[in-house]
Amino acid sequence: MTTQTAKLGLPSRSPYALLLRLNPLKNMRTVIVLTLVILALWPGELGQVTRSMMHDAFVGVSVFVAATLMLVYGSEKLFNVNLGDFLRRQTRLQIPIATLLGMSPGCAGAIIVTSAYSSGNVTLGALVAALTGTMGDAAFLLIATKPMAAAVVMPLSLVAGIITGMIVDRFHKKQIPGRACTTCAIGPSIPHIRHRDIMFGLVALPGLGLGLLDAFQVTPSPLMATIGTIIALTGMALILLIWLVSPVLAISNPEDPALTRMTEETSFITIWVLSAYLGYAYLDAFSGLDLAALFSTVAIAMPLIGVLIGFIPGCGPQILVTTLYINGVVPFSALIANAIANDGDALFPAIALNPKAALLATIYTSFPALVLGYAFYFFAPGFLN
Repeated sequence: MTTQTAKLGLPSRSPYALLLRLNPLKNMRTVIVLTLVILALWPGELGQVTRSMMHDAFVGVSVFVAATLMLVYGSEKLFNVNLGDFLRRQTRLQIPIATLLGMSPGCAGAIIVTSAYSSGNVTLGALVAALTGTMGDAAFLLIATKPMAAAVVMPLSLVAGIITGMIVDRFHKKQIPGRACTTCAIGPSIPHIRHRDIMFGLVALPGLGLGLLDAFQVTPSPLMATIGTIIALTGMALILLIWLVSPVLAISNPEDPALTRMTEETSFITIWVLSAYLGYAYLDAFSGLDLAALFSTVAIAMPLIGVLIGFIPGCGPQILVTTLYINGVVPFSALIANAIANDGDALFPAIALNPKAALLATIYTSFPALVLGYAFYFFAPGFLN
């Protein structure tokens, strides 16, 4: 057991402890936050672009992520639902339920299935179904910015996950042994609501109002625009602070209060969204490159590129693909291929708990990703572009 996992009171083989060791950003948060603060305070166009992207990330994505997580986690607490236990009790419905868990925005559902497979409680088909169905944290970004595209991607991912999972179980019936983890927590426990959680909730609530006005294309008055900017930058400052001192790497503990879980996971997702927004904005503003024209030169390879990026563990690369799609740089065919092929943060514990199964499941998810990606490329090239 490492010093960090021992300090958090985590079993050394818990999904969170293994994810903690694998994640390359665990010791870089201070550098990242200081860099973002310096960029935001920088004079001239660089600072203006940075602050604008912080505003857009908070109002356009963070507040909707927070509202969704609060609804989901609040419902779990209210109705006392334990999705992991429910999944383990199923037999015939295991694959559809696993796919639904994977399809839910974020990575928690897919990680639950990953842990259940390593413990011998679900089939390989259920694992493949969950990883096929999941879009990870990129789903939040797509739902908030392109709901019509999300309304196509998520049902297709669900159907692809169920079909692929059933095919896998038809031909692969043996369990691949791995490191069992039946009672491990996903993340360290934060059993109480903190002041930072309340503060973030108080800022996110008016931020949600601003986000809804923006979604309905309501033009604010100059005074309201100024107030909105203050609220958004205050919310982003809180997010940076919360993420900087957070003991949570990506997924919160299911036993924690709903408000605490919402605060922690919204902060984590926002950092990735902001990074993708800034990366695109800086290239667009300062590089002089026409990214859309650049990618159009390799248009036939875009679904394949989307699948290959989907093989990369974590949510950052997948959020970048979604950001490029939102800005019209890559086509829908690349988005759908990436959405089906990517496993988000669920791939980290899958590799740590059962590397052979993780590799096999990742290969299996590439087949429906390539089929759907190239189906849209050849038969509906302009679809939702």
